[in-house]
Amino acid sequence: MSADTTALVYVDDPVHPDALELLRGHGPLALGFGPEATTFDRVKDHVEGVLVRTGTVSAAMINGAPRLKVIARHGVGTDAIDVAAAGRRGIQVLITPEANAVSVAEHTIGLLIAAARRFRECDAAVRGDDFHLRDQLVGIELAGRTLGVLGLGRIGRRVAAIAGAVGMRVRAHDPFLPPDARLPPDVLAQPELRSLLDRADALTVHVPLTAQTRGLIGGGELDMLAPGAIVVNAARGGVIDEAALAERLVSGRLGGAGIDVFADEPPHGSPLLDTRNAVLTPHCAAHTGDSLRRMSVHAAEGIITVLEGGLPEGAAQPVHTA
Repeated sequence: MSADTTALVYVDDPVHPDALELLRGHGPLALGFGPEATTFDRVKDHVEGVLVRTGTVSAAMINGAPRLKVIARHGVGTDAIDVAAAGRRGIQVLITPEANAVSVAEHTIGLLIAAARRFRECDAAVRGDDFHLRDQLVGIELAGRTLGVLGLGRIGRRVAAIAGAVGMRVRAHDPFLPPDARLPPDVLAQPELRSLLDRADALTVHVPLTAQTRGLIGGGELDMLAPGAIVVNAARGGVIDEAALAERLVSGRLGGAGIDVFADEPPHGSPLLDTRNAVLTPHCAAHTGDSLRRMSVHAAEGIITVLEGGLPEGAAQPVHTA
């Protein structure tokens, strides 16, 4: 990286080539990966925009970049960005909420079905030459059973629609939803978390990780579910108490789980690793080719819009930074 005063955009991790092409069409890039990789600290004096995928954007980084105008997240979670620090500087923080909704919703339903039909144990039986175990690996049908959807954003709504299409009775609760918000057809709104959980046959979580949602689903909440219930989380680790969930999976109080996100990632030492009736995936619910391209391109388009003096809308949307 030459020592000049050129303004640039910094991209921390690999993103889709189409997004890099868009950004290069606007101006210089600095990459945190590949053969020409550089660190943010080396270019911070020149950085006007940041496209962040898996890294952290701390208050120190924000305050150390005098030209910074916009931070775009490759996805929707902002827990790794100091949004408050950005707000104090008047820096836009963008997310790409439309980009991964389809992929995450489909993955969520996949985890629900995999847990209900005990795919992990069935797969192990075949690979372990224990085909005779088929008579013991009895699953449950989802049609006619009750699904509780915690969080009715874009992903939660898609999950609710798909679950309804396979015959589930869907109830939903969203602590952030305006009282007059319109719900998807045939979704029964619940005024509080307790009524959402009460004897539900399955629970799926679709809320962000905040101070209010951290540990929201603990042992007491899990015990409100029906015996043998299934728990799915493809939102954020930390919303569900992993130790409490693992304890109830091992004891049989809960029938299964599908977990894509963990309190610590990678989840070294998580008690869920020792359970046989949990299907675990490595935070990859959004990882389809279609979704990854959309997240990259939408984030790049948002950065360009802000740097050209426009207001981001549509695919890349600002979050509240005050």
